[in-house]
Amino acid sequence: MATDGFTTCLWYDGQAEEAAHFYVSIFKNSSIGEIARYPEGALQPAGSVMTVEFTANGHKFLGLNGGPEFKFTEATSFMIFCENQEEIDYYWTKLTENGGEPGPCGWLKDRFGVSWQVVPDRLQAMITDPDPAKAARVTAAFMAMSKFDIAALDKAYAGE
Repeated sequence: MATDGFTTCLWYDGQAEEAAHFYVSIFKNSSIGEIARYPEGALQPAGSVMTVEFTANGHKFLGLNGGPEFKFTEATSFMIFCENQEEIDYYWTKLTENGGEPGPCGWLKDRFGVSWQVVPDRLQAMITDPDPAKAARVTAAFMAMSKFDIAALDKAYAGE
């Protein structure tokens, strides 16, 4: 069995190194690792980036410049659990800048098309509260949001 966790491979069309630098600039505990280049006779131009290893927020990634065949979809997303509104605002702003797109219920796409969920860390506890009225109010509140507003969620939870 693998004992060193997982590495997520992200398929890009020539943007792997740019994306790696973008993510490393946003998250703490991040760095760029080895960069491999395509050799002569490969499907991509010789010398262009084939793969770039990087770590973002302690999670290992491999960016692969595989070509235009595959695109990112919302079927896979990365969740960022935030302690406060300042963190939500930070990640939302950084990940949507320069061509990213806000979505519903805390979801967004960054400029590379990767989907993210920027979520209050206490949301799960709120929507699974044993009091169904509290859970319903919070669910109704967040379903109407794009970027999460923690104060509004807290008010819905409290019945205000």
